[in-house]
Amino acid sequence: MVNVNTVYQTVLQILNKEQRGYITPAEFNNLAQQVQLEIFESYFPDGNQLNRQNQNNTQNDTQYFNIFKNQEEKISPFVKDLSLTYDTNQLGWSYDPPVTTTTGLAEFEIYWTGEILSSYSSSNTSSSSYGSNASTSGGNYITQLVSKSEYNKITRCKLTKPTEKYPLAYTDSGVLIPGYTPYFKIFPLPTSVEINCIVKPQPPKWNFRPGIQGQYIFSPSASSDFQLSTTEQTNIIIRILKYSGVIINDPTIIDVASQEVAQVEANEKS
Repeated sequence: MVNVNTVYQTVLQILNKEQRGYITPAEFNNLAQQVQLEIFESYFPDGNQLNRQNQNNTQNDTQYFNIFKNQEEKISPFVKDLSLTYDTNQLGWSYDPPVTTTTGLAEFEIYWTGEILSSYSSSNTSSSSYGSNASTSGGNYITQLVSKSEYNKITRCKLTKPTEKYPLAYTDSGVLIPGYTPYFKIFPLPTSVEINCIVKPQPPKWNFRPGIQGQYIFSPSASSDFQLSTTEQTNIIIRILKYSGVIINDPTIIDVASQEVAQVEANEKS
């Protein structure tokens, strides 16, 4: 993780070196959240590009210098195995995340769906919602995720109809309201479901308490660090400075920071 106070103080020192301006804690928190998400989302297209180099044997596999492996390690903290719960109203499985006490936000928000594992008990009975295909032997089986149209075609055919050893699923949006939860409709109906996925990082937050003279005093217990790797500290600072230049209307900072960001990206991909 990258210390949020270190980043904020560094940004303030660079901006105030020539009295260019000031970024409030609220402005910093907004920029920090945006920058962290930008860097996080860049891992996936960058990883795809690096994987092609790896397959073509043009990737350096020396210890500490394998860029594809390093990129994979940056993503690994966000790979989770989450248990889903069954909603009898939606007739589907979904993730109901607990809320963290420090941020008041959901502990995990699914960003990318991976492997789905459906578990069946030998005592599992049929469901009217899924037909009469009841479980008999039990076990844990990887579930194939398809589109709804493919799901309808496959389940209607006797030759391709899913079984508990080869279950099938599709994603249903459920009720489209703000903050809606996607539901996984799985056939045959399992006893429990676990999903391997990539979750979004929690937003960083620099919190404070007012001092005697009204100054901002950092409050570590009420703050949240960046959840990215410590190797991203320089990248985070540069990108926040780029956006800070927009806020304080200083094109010099924007130009310098943008050039630094481009140079960092070029070095990481070369």
